[in-house]
Parts: sequence; structure tokens; C-alpha cells
Amino acid sequence: MDGFDLWHHGDQEVGEGLVDLAVNVRANTPPSWLLEQIAASLTDLAAYPRQDAALTAVAQRHQVAPDRVLLTAGAAEAFVLIARAFRPRHAVVVHPQFTEPEAALRSAGHLVDRVVLRPEDGFGLDPRQIPSDADLVVIGNPTNPTSVLHPADTLRELARPDRILVVDEAFMDAVPGEPESLVGAAIPGLVVVRSLTKTWGLAGLRVGYVVAAPGVIEQLAAVQPHWPVSTPALAAAIACSNEQAVTEAAQAAVDIERQRAHLLDNLTAVRTYGVPRGPFVLVQVEGGAVLREALRGKGYAVRRGDTFPGLGPDWLRIAVRPEDVTDGFVKVWRDTAVDL
Repeated sequence: MDGFDLWHHGDQEVGEGLVDLAVNVRANTPPSWLLEQIAASLTDLAAYPRQDAALTAVAQRHQVAPDRVLLTAGAAEAFVLIARAFRPRHAVVVHPQFTEPEAALRSAGHLVDRVVLRPEDGFGLDPRQIPSDADLVVIGNPTNPTSVLHPADTLRELARPDRILVVDEAFMDAVPGEPESLVGAAIPGLVVVRSLTKTWGLAGLRVGYVVAAPGVIEQLAAVQPHWPVSTPALAAAIACSNEQAVTEAAQAAVDIERQRAHLLDNLTAVRTYGVPRGPFVLVQVEGGAVLREALRGKGYAVRRGDTFPGLGPDWLRIAVRPEDVTDGFVKVWRDTAVDL
């Protein structure tokens, strides 16, 4: 629609021999202890998956009751379930953001309006921008690809008794302390979507979850297939919810904050808008599309921005990586930018 490829994702930018700065999965993951937990579950593959232990673990992680949690095959399935379970008269998606929610809504036959945030406003949201009659609103926090973290109080203002408010918090655990998270908040119609993909390097396993009121969880579960989450994915959900994992994720968020600052301090000839808080940065650079292809030719993949509504070919999303990877990338970036 409108020339934006809503189905394009960062993994399509990656190719053999390329250093990956296009996909927002934390480097050097999954850790060995997590792989061991997943591998140990393989002896149970003859039995149908049982979710009880994983539901309890995730619920304890967020200090909510288990009936407020729905496990899903990644955050992507959560968006499909939302599109199936509800019949909004006026769905609104706040852009630029992850395009999967809008794609899922459109595939289910819903009409979707867009509220497009402006770079000159730092990609910040004024709640008055959301139409008052919108009965389903989707927003990311922190938002992919802008990396902007919206204040929780701003998002609370979007809640209405007759509105489903979907907040995609797939990257929230990459923010130290998760200060603006709404997971578990007593807000009417709130649906928080989480993913284990990004922090733990589990894109190939497909595991995520939804936290919402029990009645909303029941509506989503009613349109979900039986046994949607595999036994290895359930093992991962348990392992990533324990105290050790929460502590490791918290340290990783601190590391990402330092690594992001290092990246931004060393990039040249770029413009940024807002305050990036996620494990990626969005930059605007003249001739961005040409630069992206030139970087590919020199061994580095970054994410094109022109598939996100509200952005164009001069926008690039760059994943945060450890300093040694960033230093190699920045050198190539500078050399390439000079040549163009």
C-alpha cells in the first residue's frame, strides 16, 4: 500500500559474508546456558506441549496472574491473533513502526488508518493525534525503527473503555530498568506484546507472549490454534523468565546503552531525531539508498528505511553492536560516504 512494503523485514537485507547490522537481534546470542535448556527439552518431543510451567514462569517474571498471559509463536503471531479476535470499526497504527501489525490487520480484512509521527517532533506522540473514535490503536515502545521511547503516561492517555490499545514492547527489555513499560498495568483494553527474539537470539524458535486482562486473553486464545508454542520454545520461555536471565538481560541493556552511544558518537554526516533508546538507531543521510548498497559491497548490511510508512530512501536503521564491530563498520561508513 502507498508503495510501502509492509512485509519487508531486516533479515531480507542479510546475505552471505555480510556483517549484520540490519537485524535487531542481540549479538552473540543465544547464550550457552539457554541452548542447554532448550536442548534438554528435546527428549520430550513425543508428548504434546504443556504450557502450565511456562505460563507460571512468565507471569512471575512480570508479577501478574497466569490468566493474564498468552504464549505465542513470536510477537508476529500475537498481531495475527489481535487481527482475528477483534472487529475494529476504526483501527489506527502509529507510524513509523514495525509494519507487521498493520499487515496482519489488513490481511484480516480490516481498514487501517495511519498516524504518522514527524521527525521534526522527534517522532514523539501527542495523544491528541489519535482520532477519538479509534477503537483499536497500535504503537511500539520503544518504537522500531525510530528507537524512541514514549512516556508511559502518554500511552495511558490513549486508553478508552471501548478501545483496544496494543503496545508492542518487543524491545522494552533492552532499555535499562524498563521505566516506561506498561506490562501488567491495570488499563482497560491494554494489550502488551513481548518477544524473546531480540534479547535472546531466538528468531528461529518463535516465542513471545501477550499480557492483558483475562477476558482479552480469552478472546485471543479462542482464535489461536491448538499447541501453538513448541516444547523447545516453552523451555526457552521458562529459562528466559528466571532470576538469572532477568539479571543478564538487565546487564545487556546497560551494555547496549553504552554501545549505542559509541555508535552515534562515531557516525558522520547523519541526522538523528528524538532520543534513541532501543538496540538500534535511525539515521537520515543524503543518498541513503546508494550508501546502503555501497556498504553491502564492502561487507556490511544495514536496514533500509523506505519500507516504513513515514520514511523514505534517505533513512537507514542500524543495529547496535559491540564496539569492535562498530569500529570496523564506522571506518567503512566514513570511507564509503566520502566516495559518494
